[in-house]
Amino acid sequence: MNFGMLGAAIAMGIAAIGSAIGIGIAGQGAIGAWKRCYVNNKPAPFILTVFAGAPLTQTIYGFLLMQQMSESSKDPWFLLGLGLASGLAMCFSAIAQGKAGAAGSDTLGETGKGFAQYIMVVGLCETVALFAMVFSMIMC
Repeated sequence: MNFGMLGAAIAMGIAAIGSAIGIGIAGQGAIGAWKRCYVNNKPAPFILTVFAGAPLTQTIYGFLLMQQMSESSKDPWFLLGLGLASGLAMCFSAIAQGKAGAAGSDTLGETGKGFAQYIMVVGLCETVALFAMVFSMIMC
C-alpha cells in the first residue's frame, strides 16, 4: 500500500469534510437571518451567500495539495502525516470560518451594517487554510 497516496487522499477528504461542516454552519446562520428579515418585512440581503459559501475554498486547497502530494517522491510515511495534519488544519479552518460567517450573517441581517468587518474575520479564518496548504506544498 502506498501510504503517500493515502496521505494525499486524506488531505483532500478531511478538507472537504471541513468545508461541508462550515458551509452547513454558515448556511444556517444565513437562513436564520433571512427568516428574521422576512418576518419583519425587511429585504433579505443576498450578500449573506458570501458567508455561507466561504468555507468551500478549503476543498479547493485540499485538492491542490492532493495533486502536489501525489507527485511527490518524499517518504510515504511523511506524506501520510503531512496529509493528515494539513487536512485537519484546513478542516478546522473551514469550521471556524462557518461559525464566523454565521455570526456575520446574523448581525448583517439584523443591522444591515458592517459587511467589510465581518468578511475580514472570515478571511482571517481562511488564512489558516492557505498557510497550511502553501507550507505543506513547500514541504512535499
